[in-house]
Order: sequence, then structure tokens, then C-alpha cells
Amino acid sequence: QAGLAKLIGLAGETNVQGEEQKKLDVLSNDVFVKALSSSGRTNVLVSEELEEAIFVEASHRGKYCVVFDPLDGSSNIDCGVSIGTIFGIFLLDHDNAGSNDDVLKPGSEMVAAGYCMYGSSCTLVFSTGSGVNGFTLDPSLGEFILTHPDIKIPKKGKIYSVNEGNAKNWDEPTRLYVENAKFPKDDSSPKSLRYIGRQDYSKFYIEFSVFKNIFMVADVHRTLLYGGIFMYPADKKSPFGKLRVLYEVFPMSYLVEQAGGQAFTGKERALDLVPKHLHERSPIFLGSYDDVEEIKKLYSATIA
Repeated sequence: QAGLAKLIGLAGETNVQGEEQKKLDVLSNDVFVKALSSSGRTNVLVSEELEEAIFVEASHRGKYCVVFDPLDGSSNIDCGVSIGTIFGIFLLDHDNAGSNDDVLKPGSEMVAAGYCMYGSSCTLVFSTGSGVNGFTLDPSLGEFILTHPDIKIPKKGKIYSVNEGNAKNWDEPTRLYVENAKFPKDDSSPKSLRYIGRQDYSKFYIEFSVFKNIFMVADVHRTLLYGGIFMYPADKKSPFGKLRVLYEVFPMSYLVEQAGGQAFTGKERALDLVPKHLHERSPIFLGSYDDVEEIKKLYSATIA
């Protein structure tokens, strides 16, 4: 009902990332911050929309740190395409007031992660470290129903997700991987490109950006269910990558590993990263085990 409630369009502000905020960006961030800070369960909150962490007041303080992107894919809002929320949770090992150091730690120390996708249905995918389960909201009951129990990502997929509009700026391993995906040397069927739920672009090159702002939730959701690989590599324009470590790379990598896949930065296992800043960025390759293994070998060969 965003259109009817006049919640589409720009809010007239920019966030810490330098991105123009949509009205729903601001509203969704406020909703999450208020709900989490008043829950009695949280201590530290880190949002994509806020430059600094929020430290919950002592009267409502709990033992969890929540890192989140309140509205992933907000550039899709005005045209009615799916959007989503990404989150990860750390457990404090003390009872004191929190600090940035409580979230600036490896993603492997997360105790839970998930995302919610708002599209043809409202879907919640969640893990507490013992596998991945998917739930769908039943509006008539107002409850989430388990619809995708124990999600396991296929060991190898037939789909790759990447913005080919950036191809001229890619490094050699990424270029070689995509070239082999489209033109396999063993005469097997080529992989199909699927990116942000748009049409199949694998049959031709695009010299402009397929879509300026990535919608990670939809691409990773499809990858979890059907297999393949999601890639957002570093390139000449963004040598440190584009996606944020704490609330994009870590939660999605956690889910993919829990489902039997891999997540790799181009240098190391994604969940072994130790971010130095709240909004630090990183390249990411995640998805089916064999597909990620293939690009890991390409990077190893380049280093050698």
C-alpha cells in the first residue's frame, strides 16, 4: 500500500553510504530501531541507514547485537518490485554497555542470521546455526508458516548472478569464470544469467549497468533454492567491493554455509573477515559449493 500511503519517492536525504534515501528507507529504519531498542533483548544496533551504532539504554538493555539492512533493494520501491530486509545477530559475552567492538568480529561468531523478502508473498529465511528454514506469512492468521524446512543448496547450479554492466572493470578470475559459464569449454550447457529477478541476459552483452543498485535478497533467495552462484566482485571502480560486510555479506554468507554452500571474498572465507569499520565493504562470491570452489581455484591460480 506504499503508493496509496504516499510512501514512494525520495525522502530528500542521503544515508551514510551517500545514497539517496527513499521514504520507506527512513520509515523502515525507524520501525526496526524502535522495535529492537524497546524489546529488552538488544544492546547494540547497527543499521545501514545510520552512521553510528545505537547503544540501547540500560533500562531496556539485553545481550544481543543486531546488524541489519532495513530495506534492501529500495531502488525497486517506486516500480513495485520485491524488496527485503537482511539481519545478523551476535551474542554479547558480558553484561556491560556495548561498544563497536561487540560487532567488529568475524561473521563466524554470529549466532543467527536471516532475511525477509516482501514480494508475491512475505518470506522469512532464518538460521540459528542448525540449518536453514524458510517461512511464509499467512495474512489470515498473522503468523509465519514453515514452508521450506531444512533448505539445502544444490551442490552445483545452472545460474549465475552478476552485474555484467561492470564487466569491463572486472579482475581476471571473475572474467574467466563468467566467460566459462557462458561458453563452457567441455561443450556442456551454458549457465543462465539471472540478476535481480530480471530477464535472462546471458545471450548478449550489456555495456551499461543492468541495474544500478543490487537487490541482494532476491538473488540470494533464488540461489539458495535452485543453486548457482551470486557474485559481486571488486573491480576498478570499487576495489574494496560494494556490499557491506556486517549486514549484507555476513548474514548471507552465514545462511549459505548453513545450507551447505560456500562464501568467498576473493581472498578468504567470507565469515573469517574481521571488519575494522561498521560500514566496511567487501567483494563476495557465494552459492553452491562446487560453483564457488571453481572461482576459488581461479583466484588461487592468479596468485600463484
